[in-house]
Amino acid sequence: MNHGHGSIIVMIGLGQLGRVFAGGLLRAGHVVVPVNRDDDLETLARRWPEPDLVMVAVAEADLHPVLAGLPEAWRDSVGLLQNELLPRDWEAHRIVDPTVISVWFEKKKGTDAKALLPSPVFGPEAERLVAALAAIDLPARVVTAAADLRWELVRKNLYILATNIAGLETGGDVGGLWRAHRPLAEAVAADVLDVQDWLTGERHDRAALMAGLVEAIDADPAHACAGRSAPARLKRALHHADAGGLAVPTLRRIAATHGVG
Repeated sequence: MNHGHGSIIVMIGLGQLGRVFAGGLLRAGHVVVPVNRDDDLETLARRWPEPDLVMVAVAEADLHPVLAGLPEAWRDSVGLLQNELLPRDWEAHRIVDPTVISVWFEKKKGTDAKALLPSPVFGPEAERLVAALAAIDLPARVVTAAADLRWELVRKNLYILATNIAGLETGGDVGGLWRAHRPLAEAVAADVLDVQDWLTGERHDRAALMAGLVEAIDADPAHACAGRSAPARLKRALHHADAGGLAVPTLRRIAATHGVG
């Protein structure tokens, strides 16, 4: 593969995040092939049969259908950036060595992207993504060990799920959640980590993950807790908990209180 300038990058999904990555890649000198929702992937794969990277920038709910329909020619060049992402998600689609980024910047409509922390990137095209984000002043860093990638993905899942689910109860921002409702936040986090342990098949270092959660909260204390996706995130977490036979009492109580199920 060509690691220089002028590489071909396919971008599946042009929402807020997809456009940020496309902008960085273009500024870094790459050719970006945009793929919209109704475009035929097989037709595009015949036209662009050997891209250097195929960034799948669709929402979590669309990830599995897109990966299932990915042309064979593109399967060894996949890049992933979704929240709630774990190795089981790409392994289910026979994708062996993707480039994966845990995105720690936020992009909302009408505002510039705002970084909370440097985004860790793992995989064959990690350096390319770090350089592309640097071109638009967003910090990122290369992670070289698969175990470190798994930890980073679980840490991001912990932050997203714990703040969203606890936020259904508290509203407000993540700094206020941690200051004023810490027992609730810790109880939700414990349940979330039970689910993450089951999904990954390994017991993670909870003290390190909780320290990572606090670091992310401290990076942007005014970050809103519960977005529109919070009920769907809770519902997915409970689906996994049911599949794993997990008690997750705090998640179940919040779901019952807020009619999520």
